[in-house]
Amino acid sequence: KQKTAYDIGVRLVGSEMCIRDSSTMCGHAVIAITKLAVQMGWADLVEPETKLVIDAPCGRIEAYAKSEKCSVTSVYFDGVPSFVAGLIQEVNVPGIGLVQYDLAYGGAFYAYVDAEAIGLSLDRLNYEKMIQWGKRIKSSVIASSDLIEHPFEEDLSFLYGTIFIGPTETPGVHSKNVCVFAEGEVDRSPTGSGVSGRMAIHRARGEINPGETIKIESITGSVFSGSVREDT
Repeated sequence: KQKTAYDIGVRLVGSEMCIRDSSTMCGHAVIAITKLAVQMGWADLVEPETKLVIDAPCGRIEAYAKSEKCSVTSVYFDGVPSFVAGLIQEVNVPGIGLVQYDLAYGGAFYAYVDAEAIGLSLDRLNYEKMIQWGKRIKSSVIASSDLIEHPFEEDLSFLYGTIFIGPTETPGVHSKNVCVFAEGEVDRSPTGSGVSGRMAIHRARGEINPGETIKIESITGSVFSGSVREDT
């Protein structure tokens, strides 16, 4: 049960389990737990919005469930501060070649790669190649980069996955995320911590301002909306 709790990014009080190989932050789990807490009566429903405070391995998350007529209609959360560790980094990856990536943290560290630039299709039927290439890139970045360092917590200083970014045909959606994380798992969502890291990247490049929103799609077509609340 403790392993399961860490995998979804929620801290168990009193647990001394190592978190290095587990998820330190999971956005879609935060969304799910927040909805469950309200719908199941674990937290008192406050309309139109119920606030929950969740302690995750990466830090404290504030989540909000919007509701109408005692039913949750949507959930959003304020993540821990996201930041860019390195823009336009390069690494030679076996079987792929020279790969350019950005390195950012949004509750976990990810290497962000432009899929089109390396000739990788993000069609869901191509998932096996995404997994293999994602694992290779992750291993190569770990071996070559000294930028994967959290400023406060040594236990958070590890690369959790590779996020491939590509175009989408969905109207109103900015782009697509396909996250290959842990030992080669593919996220069915756009990845909450991964979207948070992307907000830091777009902010660092001057492509988004506080209060503006970007919609990002997953491999399954689900969509997260990400925004910069403030600079800190």
